[in-house]
Amino acid sequence: MTAEPAPVNRWVDPEWAKRYLSRRDQIPHRVEGMQVLMEVLPPDPRRVLDLGTGDGYTLGLLRGAHPGIEGVGVDFSAEMLGRARVRFAGDADVEIVEHDLDEPLPSSLGRFDVVVSSFAIHHCVHARKRALYREVFDLLQPGGAFANLDHVDSATPELHLEFLAAIGHTPENDDPSNKLLDVETQLSWLRDIGFTNVDCHWKWRELALLCGVKPAWV
Repeated sequence: MTAEPAPVNRWVDPEWAKRYLSRRDQIPHRVEGMQVLMEVLPPDPRRVLDLGTGDGYTLGLLRGAHPGIEGVGVDFSAEMLGRARVRFAGDADVEIVEHDLDEPLPSSLGRFDVVVSSFAIHHCVHARKRALYREVFDLLQPGGAFANLDHVDSATPELHLEFLAAIGHTPENDDPSNKLLDVETQLSWLRDIGFTNVDCHWKWRELALLCGVKPAWV
């Protein structure tokens, strides 16, 4: 398993959040991964939780594809929360909640048919990632689905450098908030927790879509 990185998180800085948003659409294959996330979700979710919702981009896509669903987005960045609240202003079916994913998810969020996350959980330390997956399992309704489109670790340092080059980054300007972990370790955690149909449905270099389903009988 990859050694635990130091717990740094730059996302409390509004300028760091703005930096990401200005570059988000330039990340190669990001839209492709998002399209696959949308494809693998259940056809008729009623209630959706978006972990690390940011400016509400993913939750907005889900609301567009499934009009009428209730959505809850959680984030801890003041900059992102403000943008998400503007995006969903006046929408009674969407709630934006301030919450740091480094802390246990509040039970007051309720239960969900779908839990999604896009490029957020890799900012948690590894032990917290695993605990968070367990909390997601508990918040899902039986038969509910979890889809995590995230930044994962490369198999070798050389491949990591190739990924950085592919997205126009260098080790010097890489995000120090990243705490990357390999796909297989995370898939094994999901299986151990009790998720079924666990798989990596899509991957491009260090971007991967990890999914699992809570059994209908649980």
